Amino acid sequence: MNSPYLFDSHALLAFFQNEIGSDIVEDILIKTKERGNNPLLCVINMGEIIYTVKMRFGDQKKLEILGRINQLAFEILPAPNSLVLEAAEIKAEYPLAYADCFVVACALENSAVIVTGDPEFKHVEHLVNVKWIR
Repeated sequence: MNSPYLFDSHALLAFFQNEIGSDIVEDILIKTKERGNNPLLCVINMGEIIYTVKMRFGDQKKLEILGRINQLAFEILPAPNSLVLEAAEIKAEYPLAYADCFVVACALENSAVIVTGDPEFKHVEHLVNVKWIR
């Protein structure tokens, strides 16, 4: 069985803004759909995407991005207490942004491959599989 793909905000922001690596993200999204799976996104990282887009581009673009996330059929993973505690443990051990710790915790919980271009994830490659877009 193929592992699901879990997207970091870094990868999706690159995709939505047509930056370097967006073609790789698009290929992964297509392959995920062809396999009959939904791409995964942690609710914490969805929040990170939304506040980033709103701060940079305003409410209209924020709503557009929310629509695209919905259109791409992302499965939004919740952040129950157990995940918060796991993310906190990861944060205490590794030099990652707190939101990135949720990606790692979700990847561990779902046996998922993290899709990212964020170099911070090099610190946890021994814990999780990473698909680099850059």
